[in-house]
Amino acid sequence: MTPDEVAKVKALGAKAAIVMHYGGNDWATAQIAGLKSEFARLGVNVIATTDANFKPDKQVSDLETVMTQKPNIVVSIPTDPVATSSAYKKVSEAGTKLVFMDNVPQGMTAGKDYVAAVSADNYGNGVVSAHEMAKALGGKGTIGVIFHQADFFVTKQRYQGFKETITKDYPDIKIVEEKGIAGPDFAGDAQAAANAMLSKHADLSGIWAVWDVPAEGVMAAARAAGRQDLKIATEDLGKNVAIALAKNELIVGLGAQVPFDQGVTEARLAAGALIGKKAPAYVALSALPVDHSNVLDAWKQVYHEDAPKDLQDSYKK
Repeated sequence: MTPDEVAKVKALGAKAAIVMHYGGNDWATAQIAGLKSEFARLGVNVIATTDANFKPDKQVSDLETVMTQKPNIVVSIPTDPVATSSAYKKVSEAGTKLVFMDNVPQGMTAGKDYVAAVSADNYGNGVVSAHEMAKALGGKGTIGVIFHQADFFVTKQRYQGFKETITKDYPDIKIVEEKGIAGPDFAGDAQAAANAMLSKHADLSGIWAVWDVPAEGVMAAARAAGRQDLKIATEDLGKNVAIALAKNELIVGLGAQVPFDQGVTEARLAAGALIGKKAPAYVALSALPVDHSNVLDAWKQVYHEDAPKDLQDSYKK
């Protein structure tokens, strides 16, 4: 945004609400940090930040509650594109500028019902994690896949990117089992799924998990089974998987989003819409490949701050 546009936005004294699907991971924390940092720069007051804990009915209630404060902007990620749709339509009809992260409610049109959707290149994240897995396996072996069992565009894209890349580029890596997890205890569900895979396939070389919290469950299962040699690939640079990467233990690589930058982008698009600026319907930020060699630099790129001391101290040269 130009200095003139920033001045116009500041003069409005606008209010924004951030309505999350789930707040319990580093990705959500970084998105919110990016949003708040950019809204502060633009003079937009953040009046509420909510966490639906992946429950659509809770998110509908959160939206109704924040709308009583008449925000000019709502930035949100729908828990379920169907169950939350009518609630978001009411937000749009009230004249509030809507920007979505990752997922768009059913029956809503960019430029009419909402400003834009901002996401990582989640298919690309899946592709990156497939190449990281293949590199760690030397291009051959048997693997299990733990995917997100929900109508959630971005997690489906990751799964597709991973699976298609393995199938097409690495014929000597065989996917022998796939299990879906629905949550909300994603680490626990993934641990149970990984336990079942490891007991059924004694020679399993690796497991892919759809994001870092399920990957933590896979790590727990591997440790319990005495399988420190298991190769785990995932998405999202959460702190626990980052520490495992730094130690060269279990996690072999991942595709990271840049959630702080996504938050900044969402805030700019929303603020621009307040002054009549046209926005693209969809903005995607590139996937960042992360492995042991670049985990500390990647942390800084993803979160816009130095890697925390316990992560730095974990790094094995």
